[in-house]
Amino acid sequence: MTEHSAPVIQLARAYHFAASRHVSQRRKGAAAEPYMNHLTEVAELVAEASDGDIALIIAAVLHDSVEDTEATLGELEALFGAEVASLVAEVTDDKSLPKQVRKELQIEHAAHASNRAKMIKMADKVSNLRSLASSPPAHWDAERIQAYYHWAARVVEGCRPANEQLAAKFDAAYEATHV
Repeated sequence: MTEHSAPVIQLARAYHFAASRHVSQRRKGAAAEPYMNHLTEVAELVAEASDGDIALIIAAVLHDSVEDTEATLGELEALFGAEVASLVAEVTDDKSLPKQVRKELQIEHAAHASNRAKMIKMADKVSNLRSLASSPPAHWDAERIQAYYHWAARVVEGCRPANEQLAAKFDAAYEATHV
């Protein structure tokens, strides 16, 4: 085993874990893409914007695992370490709260998160805007899509200082898709 294989193995394990946990989930868009496509895109965006920060990239792959599956932070910590679990915790919404409360808290929390968590949050919003542009949910009208764009911009506003590249990618996605 080379000195660089351990991080690569951990990343491969994270992709496998995420794929197995999200296996039956689909994106909300009309094309109903596999949810894993979103996780892969978020991780790719983070990888491109980071300096090979493997824990950050793994956390990006796993960012929705606790929020959207039966995975727990304890499980992520046991499998991927405290650093990854902590990053995932920073970007995980409390699904026991009403949706509007979660959305407002996401704006507030994003602004006070670590720079690494802010990078995941921005990459997540870039991916979501791109998805809305290519395959909007059939039941979302233009007003709802526009409301999502505005909300996403409010979340990203507090994250911008963390990474100029991701902020620029968000701006490009926002401009390309804004109704």
